[in-house]
Amino acid sequence: MSPTTNKNKRRLVLVFVLTCLMCTALAFRVGWIQVVASERYAKMAVEQQTRDVPIPAKRGIIYDTNGKELAISAVTNSIWARPGVVKSAATEEKSQENLEKTASALAEILEMDQEQVLKIISQNRSLVKVAKYVDKEKADQIRQKGLKGIEIAEDVKRYYPMGPFLAHVLGSTTDDNRGLAGIEMRYDKYLSGIPGRWIKNTDRDGDSLSYGVEKYFQAENGLNLVLTIDEVIQHYVEKALDTVQANTSADRVMCIVMDPKTGDILAMGVTPDYDPNNPRVPPTEEGAAYLDSLTDEKKLEYWNAMWRNPLVSDTYEPGSTFKLLTTAIALEEGVTSLDDRFVCTGSIVVAGQKLRCWRSYNPHGAQNLVQAVGNSCNPVFVQLAQRVGYEKYFDYMELFGLRDKTGIDYPGEGYAILQDEASAGPVGLATMSYGQGIAVTPIQLITAVSALGNEGKLMQPRIVKELRDSDGNVIQSFKTKVVRQVVSKKTADEMSLIMEAVVDEGGGATAKVPGYRIGGKTGTANKAKGGGYSEETFSSFIGMAPMDDPRIAILMIVDNPKGVKFGSQTAAPGVRLVLEETLRYLNIQPSYNEEEKQAIESGYVTVPDVTNMPYRDAMDILGKASLLYTVSPAGDIALDDNFNVVDQYPKPGEKLQKGGTVCLYRN
Repeated sequence: MSPTTNKNKRRLVLVFVLTCLMCTALAFRVGWIQVVASERYAKMAVEQQTRDVPIPAKRGIIYDTNGKELAISAVTNSIWARPGVVKSAATEEKSQENLEKTASALAEILEMDQEQVLKIISQNRSLVKVAKYVDKEKADQIRQKGLKGIEIAEDVKRYYPMGPFLAHVLGSTTDDNRGLAGIEMRYDKYLSGIPGRWIKNTDRDGDSLSYGVEKYFQAENGLNLVLTIDEVIQHYVEKALDTVQANTSADRVMCIVMDPKTGDILAMGVTPDYDPNNPRVPPTEEGAAYLDSLTDEKKLEYWNAMWRNPLVSDTYEPGSTFKLLTTAIALEEGVTSLDDRFVCTGSIVVAGQKLRCWRSYNPHGAQNLVQAVGNSCNPVFVQLAQRVGYEKYFDYMELFGLRDKTGIDYPGEGYAILQDEASAGPVGLATMSYGQGIAVTPIQLITAVSALGNEGKLMQPRIVKELRDSDGNVIQSFKTKVVRQVVSKKTADEMSLIMEAVVDEGGGATAKVPGYRIGGKTGTANKAKGGGYSEETFSSFIGMAPMDDPRIAILMIVDNPKGVKFGSQTAAPGVRLVLEETLRYLNIQPSYNEEEKQAIESGYVTVPDVTNMPYRDAMDILGKASLLYTVSPAGDIALDDNFNVVDQYPKPGEKLQKGGTVCLYRN
């Protein structure tokens, strides 16, 4: 063996020193990991080996008052991916190939864009959601593919079995099952429940470790809601709304049905509606196209307007329907009586300003209070408000609940817009008396008028009456609440007689239902615009039935009808459609007088002669005969138009089915 040279010795020493240094460094590194950074690495190991799977809570069911399901939670599936597992391979090329094959398979089954799926599963995250709300058939197809790194988890989705039915009351939910609007938002904390979790130790591929820990925390499902809404009555309302919408070509039609004795909302509907299953999709193709053209900010405004419930959130000038409250105030204060006499000269002067009656061209002349309400004579209500006095009148606005919210259990309730008490003056008081210069929410108006059918007691309106658990046990009941006594029982009874007379003999005859005592009042008010009034109107009818023992109060508002604008010809016929069905459904037996019996037997009425009469007189006479009318040539008719009728069809004396239409001809 040859002797070791000095050069080789130096090399061996160098290798030895380097080896020692490396071992020392490694020892320090191991010590650092094991001692100094042990907590951080232990945490990383737990995170890598622990799978925390959320267990969604089932959102509570929403029922109508009779137990009909209006909103449920349907079982569905979510598709998840573990990008690290999907792309695990020996080479970069193989890894990319795995991603592309997986993306292609998922995109085909889920009907998604392949590039979108590839982008999702390529993220540098441990777990990503690929798709949600996947039905069982597609989920089974994915299972059969056996795709590495792809997992399927059970999920729940809010589902509305009846589609757009009751949409503006129920509202909708977000993609993660949180309340977005309506009752869903108002009672979200009760409906949403508490999600659970499934925590277990797994390997890189998501398989359970034999020595791992597994914990399962059961989800706590949300509580169920029982509404005061009656699904049957709601169907009658929505059918009537569609009919009125078609007949009037209005911008929208709205209706509330309430139990005046409890404040329970039995039905509430608005056209146009939307489908809460797809709350961001407009109901028409034109609306969808318009939405696509908007910016994100404008889209949000569009959606909020579509979801908004105007019956609770928006105000409008009630017009002549408000005269019921003015009359009740005057009766309660003892400044008038049913036999009080008035003379209409066509106008009244207040603080130097002439305020006209709608029939100033042919004044009503002598009339008692009941006739004045039926004739909707503005000067009479100005006189009643003047007798009551400024301060007292505003006090009653507060008593009737018009200076505050009603407290209905629904989000976004609006306030009435009253004239300032300090500056309204005599003219302001006068215009308020007949429903102009004041704006109220529809829920405020029907709540106030309902007190007249409840012996003068004002009720707090409600939509939800109970919270129940999944076993049907009542967890919480929301009791009916008497807010205050607004007027006496005597005044309420007198108002019932007046309201019934308006339908029997006045302008509300188109809401009459044979065999039943119907009461109410029509209203037609021009919309406020730019400090004045436009030709657009709110045409409405508010009423109750049966007047001897009111079971339902109803308000229907037709927003900007085209052509004929009067509430007696737009809203009142729609109210009649609801009342006909609802009174029978409530098993309220009809009681026909002789005239009604004869009319039912014949089914026809004699067409009155309105030729050569002023248009408004003709409209009034036809309404009292329970006949509708159209005007030819067609076109919008302003409230102050009063042309003479030059001809009519059918001709006077002919028989026409009750509710039929007479065509009035003008020059």
